[in-house]
Amino acid sequence: MDTGTHVVMGIALGGLATLDPAVAASHATTTSVLIATIAGSQIPDIDTVLKLRNNAIYIRNHRGVTHSIPAVLLWPLLITAVIYLFIPDANLLHLWAWAFAAVFIHVFVDIFNAYGTQALRPFSAKWVALGVINTFDPFIFAIHIIGIILWIAGANPGYTFLLMYAIIIGYYLRRYQAKRRVLVEVRSLIPDATDIIIAPTMRFHQWKIAAMNENIFFVGRSVNGKVEILDRFRRVPVPKTPVIEAAKKDENIAAFLSFSPVYRWEVDEYDTYYEVRFIDLRYRSNGHYPFVAVVQLDLDLNPITSYTGWVFSEKKLRKKLGILPG
Repeated sequence: MDTGTHVVMGIALGGLATLDPAVAASHATTTSVLIATIAGSQIPDIDTVLKLRNNAIYIRNHRGVTHSIPAVLLWPLLITAVIYLFIPDANLLHLWAWAFAAVFIHVFVDIFNAYGTQALRPFSAKWVALGVINTFDPFIFAIHIIGIILWIAGANPGYTFLLMYAIIIGYYLRRYQAKRRVLVEVRSLIPDATDIIIAPTMRFHQWKIAAMNENIFFVGRSVNGKVEILDRFRRVPVPKTPVIEAAKKDENIAAFLSFSPVYRWEVDEYDTYYEVRFIDLRYRSNGHYPFVAVVQLDLDLNPITSYTGWVFSEKKLRKKLGILPG
């Protein structure tokens, strides 16, 4: 989920914790648990700072080790130790338990996004992405805000957020059922599909679709239960040419290929350089595919410049690359 949603989830979990008798009985424990749930709902995303270095490192590592099984066990211990230093009157066991709940819920809800997490590390480096809930879901965010406002207005926070979470669980189930219906429709249109990726959007009844069979990539969408194929691309294996092999050694290209499961490729040769481009097919937006990786190589196959990330026009991409307008 996005940062804002994780913040309100941490506040809501702190309110829910007031149903715990050990928390309700002690002001110190109540305060420490609220701090712990807010911190625990944020700390797995500490790897966002990697974006300050470059997109390649960020793509390779975001929601990786910080969302892994060891991290889920270690983050609550760290949060508990720091808070306990400043609030030693807090109930240590219950402080840890609610910190653990906050960290676990953060990682758990991220699994339901299309981006996913490497939550099974160190046992598996596979990305777990159920693609049921958008990274930012207006309904989930709004219901948290309503719950927080009710708490400020004097409502019992424990029962308020207990009811809210019951509603959210029902919402998740409805989203899962909606995705299953889209999947059935896609299979009826592409019965020989070998892979189908269905990604949520901010709108309940709209989904993005990327699928493939042995010969074709299909890109489409589902609106109000109706599936429409928007683009088709011939599926051509990436060749093992010297240009392609040199491109794959670039950190931006390597990061893209480690993350993207469905993409097409292009190679262009100019007078003084080559340009290799990989295009993710999952994120079609207004006829454009904004998530790309591009490298420009000189005629000796040495890298000149490269980029991976989100760009919504060719002009902006050229600006990111910095040179050689092509």
